[in-house]
Amino acid sequence: MIIQGNTILVTGACSGIGKIMARRSLEKGARQIIIWDINETAIAETVKELSALGKVSGFRADISDPSSVESAYQATKAECGDVDILINNAGIITNNLTFAEQTDRDIARTIDINTKGAMYVALRYIKDMKARGRGHICNVTSSAGMLALPKMALYSASKWAAIGWSESVRIELTREKSPVRITTIAPYFINTSMFDGIHSFFKIQEPEVVARKTLRAIEHDKWYKGIPFTEHFIRLMQGIFPQRLFDFIFGDVCGLYTVMNHFTGRQGHHDVTHNTR
Repeated sequence: MIIQGNTILVTGACSGIGKIMARRSLEKGARQIIIWDINETAIAETVKELSALGKVSGFRADISDPSSVESAYQATKAECGDVDILINNAGIITNNLTFAEQTDRDIARTIDINTKGAMYVALRYIKDMKARGRGHICNVTSSAGMLALPKMALYSASKWAAIGWSESVRIELTREKSPVRITTIAPYFINTSMFDGIHSFFKIQEPEVVARKTLRAIEHDKWYKGIPFTEHFIRLMQGIFPQRLFDFIFGDVCGLYTVMNHFTGRQGHHDVTHNTR
């Protein structure tokens, strides 16, 4: 679905690739951009900044809370009308602790935002899109949803679930011959404050590049996009290599199993905003 002339809703659009996608969409000629975020101050600042490029509206939404999602949905519909493209972008990494060190709250918060939150938002809009006979939902997940890493158990679990859910919905729509499209994006670590402290042998992705490729995937109705392209081969490599050899080559030699050792993330914002990519 083309960006130009359409209304686009981006969750977690006050920072990182969410904000970049909102800006680039306006530059591509989007009719209007709708920002959902949990931080009202950040919403006001982002709306003011991006309004120089086109029509921008912002609404507070805690996507981990279905009642908050419903309120934001109703307010958005009343003020902005129909949404043509939904980009589920909001997400968090809670910490870099092992699973045994996590708390019930850590588990709930990660799953509620990264997995259930995207579902809550999509559930409202997919019904509208099916009724109208047009629309596109893009779910930004992660390569960690295909490659399990130590000290990322909660994040990996939440993204693994998000990929499975997004793919299932795509198949449902395809079998129904629905014109509504689903795109699943699975980027490697991105050079934003959400991933501060991560050290990787493999190239950390630049946010402008990820945002550009995500929007291009939407415009070309791609069902799945790994960023970089080599992310498409994670499962193939795991299938070819014996598990111990895979762990040694990629986990130890390439250092994938130590990327979280010095993770700090976005400091001072964990309880007031979703750590958007």
